[in-house]
Amino acid sequence: MNTPPWTPPAGTAGLIFDCDGTLADTMPAHYKAWLAMLGRFGIPFPEPRFYAMGGMPTASIIRVLAGEVGVVVTDVDAMVLEKERTFLTFLDAVTPIEPVVTIAATHRGKLPIAVASGGYRDTITRTLDQLGIRNWFDAMVTAEDTPRHKPDPDVFLEAAKRLDVEATKCVVFEDTDIGLEAARRAGMVGIDVRPWVRK
Repeated sequence: MNTPPWTPPAGTAGLIFDCDGTLADTMPAHYKAWLAMLGRFGIPFPEPRFYAMGGMPTASIIRVLAGEVGVVVTDVDAMVLEKERTFLTFLDAVTPIEPVVTIAATHRGKLPIAVASGGYRDTITRTLDQLGIRNWFDAMVTAEDTPRHKPDPDVFLEAAKRLDVEATKCVVFEDTDIGLEAARRAGMVGIDVRPWVRK
């Protein structure tokens, strides 16, 4: 899909990119991993719900879904580990979302750029390595780095801090409603990439 060249709004001092579904087409692989792990516990996860919860850390999603169906989960950390490890077995299927990666490529070295994700550091690092773009970014903020997660603004505020850029001068690229809400709460311009990546 051809996307017109993107120009930062006047005054933009930094760019922040979500990873899953924004830079990398990982969502089908993540969904397969979720179904494999949750299926053992009898916890349903309909695909529309999966996309609606995009951007939330794995542990938070597990607690919400289990609570809704009355399944008692005793070791959320083990479930997180299983889901993330299962996802990594599908990593070779992950591809770049070209319109967004092109924006990052165009502006790296010209503006400070960061990745800010609700995913876990090892998974995000390996995803960016799969795309060959990890060294493009001046900062990376993941689920381990903030106590609160999207739609709270903390991950984006931390990214701006690490870039040494005023939060209100950052532009965020996101593919979920909760991610765009987090950008809004951070006082940042949010760009919804979904129209660019729909097939």
